[in-house]
Amino acid sequence: MARSARLIVPCFPHHVFQQGNNRQKVFRDDEDYMSYLEWLKEAARLYRVDVHAYALLDNGVHLLVTPVDESGLARMMQWIGRHYVPYFNKKYQRSGTLWEGRFRTSIVEEDWLTRCSRFMEMQPVACGLAARPEDYVWSSYRHHIGISPSPVIRDHAVYWNLGNTPFAREMAYKAFFEQFNVEDRKLDEILKKGWPLGSDAFIKRLENVTKRQFRMGKRGRPAKSDR
Repeated sequence: MARSARLIVPCFPHHVFQQGNNRQKVFRDDEDYMSYLEWLKEAARLYRVDVHAYALLDNGVHLLVTPVDESGLARMMQWIGRHYVPYFNKKYQRSGTLWEGRFRTSIVEEDWLTRCSRFMEMQPVACGLAARPEDYVWSSYRHHIGISPSPVIRDHAVYWNLGNTPFAREMAYKAFFEQFNVEDRKLDEILKKGWPLGSDAFIKRLENVTKRQFRMGKRGRPAKSDR
């Protein structure tokens, strides 16, 4: 069966998810995380992709990015892979693939951008890598609440609109983050399947434009018409 093409829309936020092959670890020490972030920063600059949030887990990567054209995001991820995979294989004396298939993308409606960022930055806690999100140094949460600014991040306008000063934005983000609840875990299935994240109206517009279905259809036969 042919693989469906990724849906990438320039100037829209996209969630990117890439997992280690067989869920193997893709980061084993601090040098690995730092190297990946350096290559992410360079690749984002080269291919004009704004990085708004990230969470590097020991066996995978979550990114929230906005590309300016249709090809920049894929070229950025390929560029990172061409640098990081040989580095990792040489360091740990291994060979073969590191990542599990293609990276997956989900277009994110701007109204859902902060919720997506919150979901990503909670993953280290959900995966047992940290007790609190602020304890985990390999996500963008510490940047967003003012603990440790990240040179990788280019904040989205949605974040800037949280307040008129850096302190106001940081406090507003922290307050929003504390509203995380079990319902947000439903985002996991949506994002890992590469489905768009947004309101029903937003998803319907995407379906009309792309002629693709992004929601599960109802099982069984369609209801009979009264006509």
